[in-house]
Amino acid sequence: MQTAELKQVCKAVRRNIINMTANAGSGHPGGSLSAVELVTCIFFNHMRVDPQNPKDPHRDRFVLSKGHAAPCYYGVLAERGFISRDEFQNFRQLHSILQGHPDAKKVPGVDASTGSLGQGLSIAVGMALGAKHLGQDTRVYAVCGDGECQEGQIWEAMMAASHYHLDNLTVCIDNNGLQIDGSNDEVMSLGDLAAKLRAFGMEVFELADGNDVEAVEAALSAPVSGKPKAILAHTVKGKGVSFMEGQVGWHGKAPGEEQRQQALQELEG
Repeated sequence: MQTAELKQVCKAVRRNIINMTANAGSGHPGGSLSAVELVTCIFFNHMRVDPQNPKDPHRDRFVLSKGHAAPCYYGVLAERGFISRDEFQNFRQLHSILQGHPDAKKVPGVDASTGSLGQGLSIAVGMALGAKHLGQDTRVYAVCGDGECQEGQIWEAMMAASHYHLDNLTVCIDNNGLQIDGSNDEVMSLGDLAAKLRAFGMEVFELADGNDVEAVEAALSAPVSGKPKAILAHTVKGKGVSFMEGQVGWHGKAPGEEQRQQALQELEG
């Protein structure tokens, strides 16, 4: 898909995020909006998947390690044809397939149930290692949060990925600088995250603007050999909605009806 088309899909996904969270009166819009370009580009231009056969054993795999950004995931799955947009009305409702965090048993296109931060990347490493062991050409993509990188398990997974030369694994870090209790630097500084990733054996691609489709595409397309790829994407929390951008308060707060209409109007513009 070309850049102009991807940008239109990203706009649609952002509308989906706003509608889902507003419908439910709960959810995590901020970190969902910041990850849109990463997840959209992966699903539309890089993953070998078939919405008509979501359990195809030869498909590529995706793990949303920052599981609270499920509205972004669901928004992309709907645009890609895995689920109906009609399901958005039921987001976070009892018995809905679209729970607050992804459920692999219920949602077509979801390969791993996630939500407990730090664990998703280990699942992705296991998938990539399993594919190597079986001689399959499966590619595995994981999206992690920057606040999530304060979890020790993230670094154990990185160390394993490097040790086993998992060049079929791409780890994207949605580095929006904010987490539930404030900025990363206030809560637990990550220091030089790019240097840490390199020290743990990753081939690092750092994006000054992780909400730039062309930059994301270039990083995802760049070949690597013998080591896992890490894309450190500097993004904006709440990207695309002026009153949410860079505001920590929108980490886990849904827009009201008036805010929904303002956000949708901005996204249309």
